[in-house]
Amino acid sequence: MIRVASIKPAGEWTGQSADTITLDREDRHRRRAAMTAANGLPFLLDEANAVHLHHGDGLVLEDGRIIEVLAEPEDLVEIHAENTAHLVKIAWHLGNRHLPTQLMGDTLRIRRDHVIEDMVKKLGAKLTALSAPFDPEGGAYGHGQTHGHGHNHGHTHSHG
Repeated sequence: MIRVASIKPAGEWTGQSADTITLDREDRHRRRAAMTAANGLPFLLDEANAVHLHHGDGLVLEDGRIIEVLAEPEDLVEIHAENTAHLVKIAWHLGNRHLPTQLMGDTLRIRRDHVIEDMVKKLGAKLTALSAPFDPEGGAYGHGQTHGHGHNHGHTHSHG
């Protein structure tokens, strides 16, 4: 099976891709995986460490062909705040819950979650449901990947 020789970040490669592969957020965080591109080309991603692939990245195969990574649209909510200070307050509450959040300048995006949506509404935000690629911030320790609160890291702050 042909292997991925290198990964070119979105915007750092040019030309026509040989094929595409559409992946959701979890499937874009991999170390090793046998994959099949949209037109049936099988290939192997085999990296020393897990990588987070972004929409538009190019997977350069051993023979020089490029497979373009496309982020699969997901059910999201876009969060709109009154001003920057209000947006920062909402972002703090999302971060306190270790919730994967995409920073969009003057808005935030999260996956649909009725409990979190209710909390954000109570904080005074306006919400817009949409289907779009999801590429949340990796976090200081996540190195490109954040996790929900199912982990166990022995911290002492309250999650109430």
